[in-house]
Amino acid sequence: MTQVRLSAKYQIVIPEDVRAELDLTPGRLIDVFVVGGSIRVVPVRPLEDAFGLLGRDPLPAKRRP
Repeated sequence: MTQVRLSAKYQIVIPEDVRAELDLTPGRLIDVFVVGGSIRVVPVRPLEDAFGLLGRDPLPAKRRP
């Protein structure tokens, strides 16, 4: 676990090892919310990451309108 310090402007720096593991880059959207008294910081995944998430195409090409 890595600790970071909250700045006077209420900012934190995400450590380099965490940025690398999550492939975080400047400008990336991040959701911040509270769950059970803890702060959760979750990178917003691009829509392209969801492609194929549900498995195969439910309508084969020959049945498409």
